[in-house]
Amino acid sequence: MTTPNRIAVLGLGRMGGAIATRLTAQDWDVVGWTRSGRTSGTVKTTSDPNEAVARADLVLLALFDGPACQQVLDDVRDSLRPDTMVLNTSTIAPAEASNLARQLGPSYVHAPVLGSVPAAAAGALQILAAADQDALDRARPVLETLGTVRRVDDATTAAALKLIANNSLAGAVLAVRDSLRQADALGLQRAQALDVLELGQLVARKRPFLDGESRADTADFTIGALAKDMTLLADASNTPLRSAVGLADTSAAPEADIAMAATAPAVSDAVLQPLRAYIRGHATGEPAHFRDAFLPTAHIEGIRGGAFVSWPLDEYCALFHGHSAPDEPTRSRRIDTADVHGTIATATMTLQHGAETFTDLFLLVRVDDSWRIANKAYHRHS
Repeated sequence: MTTPNRIAVLGLGRMGGAIATRLTAQDWDVVGWTRSGRTSGTVKTTSDPNEAVARADLVLLALFDGPACQQVLDDVRDSLRPDTMVLNTSTIAPAEASNLARQLGPSYVHAPVLGSVPAAAAGALQILAAADQDALDRARPVLETLGTVRRVDDATTAAALKLIANNSLAGAVLAVRDSLRQADALGLQRAQALDVLELGQLVARKRPFLDGESRADTADFTIGALAKDMTLLADASNTPLRSAVGLADTSAAPEADIAMAATAPAVSDAVLQPLRAYIRGHATGEPAHFRDAFLPTAHIEGIRGGAFVSWPLDEYCALFHGHSAPDEPTRSRRIDTADVHGTIATATMTLQHGAETFTDLFLLVRVDDSWRIANKAYHRHS
């Protein structure tokens, strides 16, 4: 086993730059290259990736996505010596990781990392490493300079586990966003809400961004990168992933820190108006509120008495007679979700009507600068 001495770091973005700086500070012989040409000045660089690769014992990839990894490796393939190792820390799809492992064989180590720029700078990353034992033993001194090594069975599994870890991070960001929106709706001061939320780890680490005190160029992990990872996970799993939509729909710039996704404005009142009109219709029994809520062409569909029903709006309105239900004071209705996608939106609502609970699902459309419900489907729980 020969320990690598010379390292080429291909990709000097936020993470690649931090990794290269850490390795240089720990006396590794590092030369870096970046596609953008932008460098921090803390690491020796070259404008030619083949020059960096030709003299390297280990090539470390820290690139944005799978296509970038494939393109860069294709460009430098002729400069790779037979005994040169390729260590890939990039977050890519499981299928992409498997493909690279097949292409490069036993010289390939797939090693996505958990942790952002501060962890890389401190050598405190958690590293999911998949490789043959000999390759892992050769790469271990480099990996242990960056953090703690956790061996994984294969490249596919390592890539999948990294996406799962980032999914929990995306969920935490969106949970903070929901908490801040609820705090705004309750009239709480933003600082008060953040003081309480800061008891949790995410807000404690990201408070400067949430308070608007940090700039986009100080981001440790960007919205664009996390949204990319969630899209990879949704594509690979073929399973609905709310965080992929939630991050993609944020109004913050892709280069902003992930914390900025938590400050995205709530769904506008214009989208909620037809849903509130629908609630008023149930509360009062007045059909006019339903006509305000729905498009005239709308249908209301579900299972009633064991049979499928599809009421046009007029038939649905005929079920209401202009007065509240006798037990109205005990009934409740809440809007559970509302997601806007340009000129369409979806929403769900829970209605507690005595012993019956209804789950309503709405499709809304923006027409002539106002929103209306195009269709509703419901499920009745006894």
